[in-house]
Amino acid sequence: MTIWYPDPDSLSSPLHASLAQALAKAISDGRLAQGAQLPTHRRMAEQLGLSVHTVSKAYDSLRRQRLIDGQVGRGSFVTGPDAAGGQPYRLESETGGGYDLSISRPVFAQMHAERFQQALRQLPEGLDPGCYLSSRPNAGHRAHREAGAEWLKICGLEVSAERILMTNGASHGLSAALTALTRPGDTVVADKVTHHLLVSACACLGLTLAGLDMDGDGMLPDALEEFCRKSAPKVLFLLPSLANATAGMMPEDRRQALVEVARKHDLLIIENDAFGPVAEDRPEPVAALAPERTVYLTTFTKCTVSGLRAGYLAAPEHLLPALTGRIVVFSWMATPLICELASRWVRDGTALELARWQRRALAERHAIAAEVLQGWNWQGHPAALHLWLPLEGGWTSSGFVSYARELNVAVAPDTPFLTPRTLPQNAVRISLGSIQDPLRFRQALELLAGMLRQPPEGVSALAF
Repeated sequence: MTIWYPDPDSLSSPLHASLAQALAKAISDGRLAQGAQLPTHRRMAEQLGLSVHTVSKAYDSLRRQRLIDGQVGRGSFVTGPDAAGGQPYRLESETGGGYDLSISRPVFAQMHAERFQQALRQLPEGLDPGCYLSSRPNAGHRAHREAGAEWLKICGLEVSAERILMTNGASHGLSAALTALTRPGDTVVADKVTHHLLVSACACLGLTLAGLDMDGDGMLPDALEEFCRKSAPKVLFLLPSLANATAGMMPEDRRQALVEVARKHDLLIIENDAFGPVAEDRPEPVAALAPERTVYLTTFTKCTVSGLRAGYLAAPEHLLPALTGRIVVFSWMATPLICELASRWVRDGTALELARWQRRALAERHAIAAEVLQGWNWQGHPAALHLWLPLEGGWTSSGFVSYARELNVAVAPDTPFLTPRTLPQNAVRISLGSIQDPLRFRQALELLAGMLRQPPEGVSALAF
């Protein structure tokens, strides 16, 4: 069988994009038929006078477009532009032969795609024309905010619809809250290992981010008290339930102690409760303990499906005008059609059903991790999307990440989660949900466990 190659003279810079475009056109017009095997990376590179790296980038682009599929030991095959595959979407790591444990995303199944598609088909039924004819009210449609009150009650927070603003997810809410509660130069305090978006947001907004000492339960109240005595922070940021990146669950007494310090020093609080009701053992939110000073954020992207980018911001009444103004600045209003989908899922029970499904799926992943990583000092929770693995035996975070990459395993280093002036933690974050096949998930963890069993100097053949 003749293997088709593009004309090397037709390629232009950037070469990987030009090669991907040429192959995509050949698939589209039938020169590369569905099921046809592509040349190996090396053979394609030699034929066209390119580097193997350039060909790899082109093949990766085609995989993301779902035009080709890859199987370890067999090569790359044309799937065709209409290929649906067995899953609602295919992740690059699962089609390219690698293992992506770096991205914190929920587990999914075909059922999630079916539910979403069904919701889209039913969307026109009884739809308020204001969802597509108007860009107001900025706080969100009344019906959506009322559904938000129902969902927050499930999350452990009793609040009226009047105190809820619709957001395009927790990150959108965080941007609104930070800009409403602070001014450039103000200080925000957080755990020294905290959400990476808080680190970048504070840097972009000209805010001073101070990371305080913590233990497995989260920020130490004494550390917060001491910092407040010496400085004048404006905002306390907390991610008390299934914290990203350490996967901790702050107990009720620790939450209460931090609230007492915040009240004493008149600190405003931003609470990110992105995982909502996934964990059964979560105490009531900090916002329920200090409703007069807490901006509460939650979303559906971590507990249902990633594409449902709708969320709720609940706040004291006196902060709502400023918060609404920031919603206007960043997006005018949350996308009404997405908020409509979320509201329907809240009211018909789908959102809670999917959150419970996620709870069970993550518990199974947690059990696999506990088995494969037995003997190592890692921190996690049965309902968390990730675990936190401190490294021993001479490994550094960057060295471990680089060596794992040579084994086609991606994990997240500690660096993005560190507040300024925080020393390296020599740890990595491992996602439990980014690989959908449990067998492949176990295989990825076993590769990491093999690395942990030997010191880095024993595997120096691969540079990092």
